[in-house]
Amino acid sequence: MTGSNDSHNWQTETEIWRHLKDTETKQDFLILVVDDEKIMRLQLRQVIEREGYRLVEARNGEECLQLFKSMKPDLILLDAIMPVMDGFTCCGKLQKLEGGERTPVLMITGLEDKASVDLAFKVGAADYVTKPIHWAVLRQRMRRLIEQSKLHYRLETAIQALQHLASYDGLTQVANRRLFDRHLNQEWQRMAREQLPLSIILCDVDCFKAYNDTYGHPKGDDCLQKVAQVINQAARRPADLVARYGGEEFAIILPKTTQEGAAKLAERIRVSVKKLAIPHKSSSVGEYVTLSLGVSSMVPIREISVSKLIAAADKGLYKAKSKGRDRVVSSRMKLQ
Repeated sequence: MTGSNDSHNWQTETEIWRHLKDTETKQDFLILVVDDEKIMRLQLRQVIEREGYRLVEARNGEECLQLFKSMKPDLILLDAIMPVMDGFTCCGKLQKLEGGERTPVLMITGLEDKASVDLAFKVGAADYVTKPIHWAVLRQRMRRLIEQSKLHYRLETAIQALQHLASYDGLTQVANRRLFDRHLNQEWQRMAREQLPLSIILCDVDCFKAYNDTYGHPKGDDCLQKVAQVINQAARRPADLVARYGGEEFAIILPKTTQEGAAKLAERIRVSVKKLAIPHKSSSVGEYVTLSLGVSSMVPIREISVSKLIAAADKGLYKAKSKGRDRVVSSRMKLQ
């Protein structure tokens, strides 16, 4: 469970809470047992399998670290006293691995002195049991740590999903206006530091009100989803951002891109949307859905507002519409 990667595109809060219901079974949880004594590993295996959990075994600290990286267990039972690398050292190293600080470690030790107990918690152990092991105590502490791990996972998933809802458009699953504004300001500052060009494309679905009036809003939503997918596939670099700018209008942020490069990308997007051949019998442009696009670019200057870059792209978009739509128009940014 700890190592899962949820790539779901959340669209509503209801979907989030439905997903976060406690549907895991014990077989969904993996426990890593680390002990140099074969008999102890066998005893722990019997207890864990009787509880219904899956497990994997390591004989020393080095094996523990390697298995953790590859298998991402949900709980680690770690012997404190082992040759080569003791459990305290191993636990400390686990905390530095990706996901290690979120994976509970139950230390098993024959040491009951205060210094040893303090050290176990200092290096990151979530709890400990002493040898000889009281098996009922071990089972209860395992259950408690696994429940805590489940709760942490669900809360983490909920936070990520809510962050997604706050930043992405529910219909098209591209960035929303809030994320667009934040990302544009960040890239404006970054390109100003690096003295590299920043480009923006604004595009509008031609005659979209007529499309909705003719085919209905559900068809209109479907059209916007298809257009957004085409645009998103065109802007592939990690720093590029496609956003729903408002209604039937989309925007694309292109760091380290010249005006000529942005214009070429805009033209590819225009052609790709037209190739979708989405019927639009009410369009004044042609028989299919088309886009009008405005492009602007500059090397940012800190003293100038990023709004001027948007205004220049919007001016290009306006000219594209006034010239008959279904075209790309570049507009140079005025510094005054």
